[in-house]
Amino acid sequence: MLEPELVLTAYRRGIFPMAVDKRGRIGWFSPDPRAVIPLDERFHISHGLRRAWQRKKFAITFNTDFTGVIHECAQRKEGTWISPGINQCYCQLHRLGHAHSVETRLDGKLVGGLYGLALGGAFFGESMFHRVTDASKVALVALVERLRARGFVLLDTQWTTPHLQQFGTFEIPRHEYLWRLEHALNLECRFWGDSQSQ
Repeated sequence: MLEPELVLTAYRRGIFPMAVDKRGRIGWFSPDPRAVIPLDERFHISHGLRRAWQRKKFAITFNTDFTGVIHECAQRKEGTWISPGINQCYCQLHRLGHAHSVETRLDGKLVGGLYGLALGGAFFGESMFHRVTDASKVALVALVERLRARGFVLLDTQWTTPHLQQFGTFEIPRHEYLWRLEHALNLECRFWGDSQSQ
């Protein structure tokens, strides 16, 4: 079983776990290059997505259904690295205040979202899902807005995908990533809590 403290130590060193087979065996990864989403003006929102965001078609919530989000992320048809052991560990990390979720709702129903881990001024995006068009994208926009408002400086996506590239995701060498990570970990940022918790 994965221990939360081991996982937190790994993230602080630029390493993260993933299940590598159907039996749930865990592998540890530190990609080179590493993909990050910019939190400055380079973060790109398409015109169509901007309209969806501005119309407020979706309701956005934070940390109201972490177990629901990670469960949905694990159901992807193309396979998943989210084994029962990963699920259990990250739910425990959520209870400890380190893992967080963004939920996208339509008529009160969970239709999209994402989850990840926050340490210092770094947020490590783990996975996202959608049941309705744009639902996961809107969750990502909400995440970036929250990270900006709370002083975060690093949004790590591990690897890049065509889905993430549309937002301006770019890759950096591991040594640069570790430098950025060290800087971010020295910041005192709170994803959840205080007067901005809702």
